[in-house]
This record gives sequence, C-alpha cells and structure tokens, in this order.
Amino acid sequence: MLVVLAAALAAGCSTMRFAYENADAYARWKIASYVSLDEPEAEELDDRIEAFHAWHRKNALPKYAALAGEAAQRFGDGVSRQDLVWSYDSVRAQARESLRKAAELAAPVLDRLTPAQIAQIERRLAEENRQFYRDHLRGPERERRRKRAKALVNRLEDWVGKRTPAQLQRVRDYADRAPIADELRDRDRKRLQGDVLAILRAREAQKRLPERLAHWEHGREPAYVAALDAWREHYFDLMFDLDRMLTAEQRARAQSQLRRYAEDFEALALR
Repeated sequence: MLVVLAAALAAGCSTMRFAYENADAYARWKIASYVSLDEPEAEELDDRIEAFHAWHRKNALPKYAALAGEAAQRFGDGVSRQDLVWSYDSVRAQARESLRKAAELAAPVLDRLTPAQIAQIERRLAEENRQFYRDHLRGPERERRRKRAKALVNRLEDWVGKRTPAQLQRVRDYADRAPIADELRDRDRKRLQGDVLAILRAREAQKRLPERLAHWEHGREPAYVAALDAWREHYFDLMFDLDRMLTAEQRARAQSQLRRYAEDFEALALR
C-alpha cells in the first residue's frame, strides 16, 4: 500500500485514485514474485490483503488527508526548519503504523511457510540486492551524484513547474556535497532482510515481525546513522533554501498540489 501510494504521489494526483483502488491487486502480484502459495494459502492471504486495505482506508487515509492539508497551510506561510522536521517525523510515523498493521495481518500466514518457501523468498531478495547494486553502487561516484541531481530536478519541476537557474544550481550544490551512503544503505538492507528471514525460519512472525518492521532502523551501524543524520541536514538546508527561492507562481502551484492530494485522500477514505 505504501509503495503504491509513493508511486502515485510521484506520478501526480491524476493517477492516485486509480492506483489506490488497485493496490490490493498490486500487492497480490508483488507477493507472488516472492513466494509460491497453494490455493488455501492464497485465499487466506487475499482475505488479509483486503482487511489491510480496509484498515488503511479507514485509519490511515484520513491522517494522510489531514497531513497534506496542514502541509499546504505551512507551505503557504513559508517553510521553517520546524516544518521540515514535522514533515519528516509525520511520514515516518505513518509508515511505522502501516508496516506494523500489515505485519500483524500477514504474520499468521508467514508462520506457516515451509523451508522451501522461505528459501524462495531468500532467492528473490538476493535478486533485488543485485538490482540495487546495479542501480546504486555500480559506476563512479560522480555519476551517482549526477543521477541524484537529475532526479531531484525532475521532482522539483513536478511540484513547482519550470525551475530557475538559481534553483538548479542549488540542487547541483546539494548533489555535490551531501554524503553518498549507498554502500552503507546496501549493508543495512541486507541486515534487515536477514532479521526478517530469521524470524520466518523461527516461525515467530506473530511474536516479533510487527515491531521489527515498525522499527526498521534498530540495529543500524553507527556509521550509517551518522551518514543519514548528515544527509538529512543537507537535505533540510536544500529544502529551506529552495523555499526562499520560489516565485509566487511556483509556491501557488505546489500548494495547490498539496490541497489536491488532501482532497483525494479524503475522497478515497469515504469509499
């Protein structure tokens, strides 16, 4: 559900409702790429996906709507450092709540997986790790920084329209200076994957998985924690500076998008 919403937000308001209404089908397809289930297992999982979708619609979407509405108001007044911390903490809190609920619902099925099914999940995770290497670790650092700058410019233009030369230069400065921690991120992904696989092998998903996923950062390497803290400071500085560079037209466009997201979340919550 979180993945679908993130993709819909990236694509824009026009696709959000369609993406959310089909999130359960996406979840079934994604799970099938990890593990093969027999018919009774698949039927039970379908019921649990539907239960999560219903929970998310009732409990999470109204909070998303409220957050988007408040973000629009805060953004219209000009972003402060406190606003950036609030937005970061709010997104993390909603992610924790949804991950915990999803794990609670899935755990009974996961505790009945066979060793062969768990091995299948492990192979799929290994494939994803190889793809992560190709996407984020292969090639010189300067190329990775260039790709980061391009992605940020595209995201900026999605929200505010055509950027100014000064805004473009500020994004490039961030991409050149902010830490690159992809190697640490790779190790952290594998650490969490290993923890989850160990929980599945011990058949302790109902006991341990909800809190393990809700607190994904527990057990991180101190070096990665420090790198993330440094990255966040650079990113907040970037957002603060870009906010000060916005034209009236750019601010109005971004604020309007936030309001439309709030309206879409409210409409989806009522269905």
